[in-house]
Amino acid sequence: MGSYVPSTDLERREMLSALGMHSEKELFEDISPQVRLKEELCLPKGMSELEVRRNIMGLANKNKVFSSVFRGAGAYRHFIPAIVKSVTSKESLLTAYTPYQPEISQGILQSIFEYQTMICELTGMDVSNASVYDGATAAAESIMMCQERKRSKVFISRTVNPFVLETVQTYCFGKNLELIIIPEQNGVTNLSFIENNVDAATACVYIQQPNFYGSFEDGEKIGELVHSAGAKYIMGVNPISLGIAKTPREYGADIAVGEGQPLGLPLSFGGPYLGFMATVDSMKRKLPGRIVGQTKDLNGKIGYVLTLQAREQHIRREKSSSNICSNEALCALAAGVYLSAMGESGLRKVAVQSMSKAHYLAERLGELGYRLVNKKEFFNEFVSESPKPISEVMNLLESRGILGGFPLRGENEGKILWCCTEMNSKDDIDELIRILQGV
Repeated sequence: MGSYVPSTDLERREMLSALGMHSEKELFEDISPQVRLKEELCLPKGMSELEVRRNIMGLANKNKVFSSVFRGAGAYRHFIPAIVKSVTSKESLLTAYTPYQPEISQGILQSIFEYQTMICELTGMDVSNASVYDGATAAAESIMMCQERKRSKVFISRTVNPFVLETVQTYCFGKNLELIIIPEQNGVTNLSFIENNVDAATACVYIQQPNFYGSFEDGEKIGELVHSAGAKYIMGVNPISLGIAKTPREYGADIAVGEGQPLGLPLSFGGPYLGFMATVDSMKRKLPGRIVGQTKDLNGKIGYVLTLQAREQHIRREKSSSNICSNEALCALAAGVYLSAMGESGLRKVAVQSMSKAHYLAERLGELGYRLVNKKEFFNEFVSESPKPISEVMNLLESRGILGGFPLRGENEGKILWCCTEMNSKDDIDELIRILQGV
């Protein structure tokens, strides 16, 4: 950020002179005196660089940094290659705005195009947008893509991330769509409920794979039931799981969405995160947000431009199908760099390690009475019972620098959602077990 310095007094005088003025007061002469400030703003005194550094460090020291993390629930701690930060920290990329002018934005446009291509390869879909705010927004926006005049019912599984469910509920309320929650059965979606209730008035069915409890759903069977009623099938996915699992397209999904945070974005206090969206070719014009396409100029050279943009999204907003007019370009760039650095084999290794370590953790916890709740196949998360009060368990782990699993609420009160990634070594897991043995 070296070039970001304020203008000097001399530069300000030169700008005023070019306008034929002698003072800043003249510059604002046309503004009514009634709305002008009569006194200085009540702002704290400016600080030196050293004072700012001390202040920021003091705030940072309030954070609790854990040496070992066994919690996921939608946000995951993965290894991030150094090249990700190196590339995304470049000033020309970090400060880039929306690439409306392709003549001067080819670098940014190409980076988004490459990101879209990688998302399509991951999900098996035909087209991806330039991303949206986060995974929950992507889920809600995908449901809006499916509504039709004669199809206004939306089904969503109880086994999805509860924060995603809340966001979908908000969107459906605003659009007057009937939202029906599919109950869970033994930690997965109740297939009988789908078979008996999804009908010709259904716009879409949304499930998460693997679901919030880490279990794999019967994605193919759900797809068959949904399509037999003529509805659209939406699948929310953990992108890391796609290193070893079937793609949403292979399950028969029409739209694939998810949270891109595991792809090179660190755990932060609230983000920013990255919502990815991809769909089949027949639904590409319903994708919200921006899409970058590849073309050729008059000289036959490859170029990149924003494409398939519905004018309603920008102008006739009362007729638009989405209020998304932005994208998470910097976060998408990080995801693209991460996927490029890891490659197909690297992503598969991350997925295999995450899954195998989660199964090892489940086995060791079972020896202490933390019995698995669901007997379904799971990826890198699973739910266990707790033989001891959860608060006691979590407080003990925290005192040892370990962030334990996620304490569940509601119907699953008293149970813990555990998570492992490639960042959890065997020694970390064994240390966790030794500590829990002393509870």
